[in-house]
This record gives sequence, C-alpha cells and structure tokens, in this order.
Amino acid sequence: MHDPTSQLIMMLDSSPPLLHHFGELARLSPQIPTPECNDLPSGTVVMKECCQLPLIDLGCLNSTTERERLACAEAICRASSEWGFFQVVNHGISPELVRNMRREQVKLFQTPFDKKATCGVLNNSYRWGTPTATCPKQFSWSEAFHIPLSKVSEQACYGEFSSLREVMVEFSAAMSKLARVLAGVLAGNLGHPRGVFENICQENNCFLRLNRYPACPVSPEISGLFSSFQSQDEAECPESVEHKVVAHGKMERYSIAYFLCPSYDSLIGSCNEPSMYREFTFREYRRQVQEDVKRTGRKIGLPRFLL
Repeated sequence: MHDPTSQLIMMLDSSPPLLHHFGELARLSPQIPTPECNDLPSGTVVMKECCQLPLIDLGCLNSTTERERLACAEAICRASSEWGFFQVVNHGISPELVRNMRREQVKLFQTPFDKKATCGVLNNSYRWGTPTATCPKQFSWSEAFHIPLSKVSEQACYGEFSSLREVMVEFSAAMSKLARVLAGVLAGNLGHPRGVFENICQENNCFLRLNRYPACPVSPEISGLFSSFQSQDEAECPESVEHKVVAHGKMERYSIAYFLCPSYDSLIGSCNEPSMYREFTFREYRRQVQEDVKRTGRKIGLPRFLL
C-alpha cells in the first residue's frame, strides 16, 4: 500500500512555490472578484463540470460509406465552430501509449522542484506560474514543459529521464498524425486541399506541452493554462475558449497538449473575398498573443480536441 503521508511530502517537495507567489499578488490586490457570466469577454464559452462536450467517433472518417464520412467531417467542423472544443474516440492512439505517456509525465513532475527548475531537461523548457502576472486573476496555477517537436528525439534533452524519450517520440508522432487529420478536415471545409498544412506545419514550428495543475487551496478563484490538441486525465475540467482549466482544491491534474503551428512567415487571412480583416503572419499572431497574455492574462486560441 502507498503511504498517504509520503505521497503528500513528495507532492509538496515537487510543487513550485505557487501559493507564495499567488499570496504576493493577492496582497497587492486583496480583492479577488468572482467572475460573473456578464463579466466574461464576448464569445467566451464557459463549461461547467456537468457540461457534456461534443463526442465524435473518428472511426467514421474511414467508413466505407460516404454519408458516414461526410457526417463525421460535418460534426468536426460544427463542433469547432460552435464550441471550440470537442472530444474524440476511436482516434487511433492506443490506450497503452496514453497510459505510458501519463506514467512518464507523472514521474517527471514528481521530481523535486529545485531539480526540475535547474536540470535543463526537455530543452530547458520548464515553466511555472505566470511571471508577468500583476493580479491574482492573471496567475496560472500550473507548471509545464514546452518542447518543440524537432527536439523530442534528441537524447541530450532528457538527461537521466531516458525512459521518457522513447514514449515521447512515439506519442508526439501519434498526436501529429491525428492533428493533421483533423486540420485537413477543417481545411477541406474551408475549400482548401486537405493536405494544405503538410508543407507549412513543420516539426520545428510544432510543440508538445506537458502540463500539471497542482491541488489549489484557493480554488475556485484561480485557473490554469489549458491548450490545443489535448490528452487529459479524469479530473480535467476544460474552460474554453480562453485556454483555462479551473483549479481543483484537493486533486492534482495532468494534461498533454499538442500544438500544430504553421511557419512564422505563413500568411493568415480570410477565406472570403473581399476580406473583412487584413492579412497577418503567424509571427504577428504569436506576438499579439504574448502581448494579450501580459496585459490580460487571457489567451484566445483555435479549436481543440480532447482524447
């Protein structure tokens, strides 16, 4: 049997000093208003624990019946447009691979905080909290590793975490394949060839992000970062389209996000002519997102799905 006391000590030892930094922000901004629906930005979709996301069977994309294939594609496009989030089943990623990835993820995050922050594992990509936060509502109760796909296979990125590399390589390849299938469906819906993303979404532009949301004693006043093509655990409570997950008071949470991104020089524009908006590059988009996060603590993003 596992010793609950030992597990608690390990959890505290591995967690970053989130409560201390949150306390400092709260001291400077003592009033933490509870957000009302009317206070949320226009277009925000808030999903409660009891809310059921659209569930899509991706096996229908390979159906021998054209009607089933078209119905599945339509469901994907409708969920992306109306919800910005959807769950998928029969996606082709084996349960064993997902379990192995979760096991290695938990092992990595259970490493003592000081070691995670200094050992340089996963391309020295360890991050926690929100360094730019100026008030409690901008603070992300989370820690993460954010690694480019081009670095996933490099042995030097793993150090002593050698068992993580094999699983990461296999998992990132599976997520990349799945993300491109779904992106192709969305591209087809907009009148583009389904393979349009193959040339502009290269490995050095795409990322895999491992997230952990420690149990939060000040929940539910605080949120954590939540992102893109996502593998989640049973405790996850998504809150779209702001990339946030409500922190849990007693239970830690884990998720894995895959970011399918175009090259920084790729132009983003309207599919309709005349365009309602000016064209801009993905580099400009990324810069604006970073500025928005610094200013508001919010990140508005593209449709995402959950395994």
